[in-house]
Amino acid sequence: MRDIIDIFATLGDKLQSFGDDSHASAVIESAIEQNGWFTKPDIERAVEAIRTEMLQPESLTKWLSDYPRATSPKRVAIIMAGNIPLVGFFDLLCVLCSGHEAHIKPSSKDRVLMQYIIDTLRSIEPSLPIYNYSSEERYDMVIATGGDDANRYFESHFADTKRLLRGSRHSVAVLSGKESAEELKALVEDITAYSGLGCRSVSMIFAPEGVNIELPHSTAINTKLRRNIASMRALYTIQQRKFVDYGAFLMVEGKEFATSLALVVIQRYNDIADVRAWLTEHRDHIQCVVSHLDIDGCVAFGEAQHPTLWEYADGVDTMKFLAEE
Repeated sequence: MRDIIDIFATLGDKLQSFGDDSHASAVIESAIEQNGWFTKPDIERAVEAIRTEMLQPESLTKWLSDYPRATSPKRVAIIMAGNIPLVGFFDLLCVLCSGHEAHIKPSSKDRVLMQYIIDTLRSIEPSLPIYNYSSEERYDMVIATGGDDANRYFESHFADTKRLLRGSRHSVAVLSGKESAEELKALVEDITAYSGLGCRSVSMIFAPEGVNIELPHSTAINTKLRRNIASMRALYTIQQRKFVDYGAFLMVEGKEFATSLALVVIQRYNDIADVRAWLTEHRDHIQCVVSHLDIDGCVAFGEAQHPTLWEYADGVDTMKFLAEE
């Protein structure tokens, strides 16, 4: 079999022109038909993030140098989410780069795109150990991503299996009030990408008390989200509740994460130490923090939707999990 880094670097090369040919264009159209929350820009954004952040040979080489490759391959089940395009790709990458077999169950909401990636990988190296998952078979390890209810099922179904389970998480931004226009524009991208459906989509903002935050206006490109926003706008107007309309989302004051994709909560603070304490208290519910302040693990504005190979979901090192006996 070809070297695993060469295989995925070649995949990156092939994805460079994704969407330009008729086959890829048809795949995009089919993926949108399958999942009405997907849009062409979001699909292209996801593919480009994967290509640039995860499939560059130099990055792959450096990343994999920290982990041993399995000498005794295990059967690893990967049960994927489908909230954003190709969200399950990184788990597939980790399992194959670890030297294990990948037994995958793509989400019904993202089957078209994932199959496109698998078909492309097989065209590069037909012997890659990628198989279909079966609930009737037993596996050595499982990586499963879903909501909290799904995780309770996974806990029961895989009670005797080494497992890595991921539930619902949120992402936040912490502002100083001195952000540049470019940073605020990038923050809007962190909020609106993938219609706010990603766990790395910012849905809460911390801002200093008394500082007026003016974000750029944007427009929701997804029909479903536009309806969601219109309904929430009408509800808040009828209830005479305060909100700021930024087009692609409504901003409201609060201290709890929003339950609607149409809303972004802004929480005021007087002391940044209080924000750090809040982040520590809620760390099990936070996926990503966006800021230019000195906050542990934060990423720059505009980078929330571009995780690198070293930014593991839920802060759990997937490669270390796969390496442990």
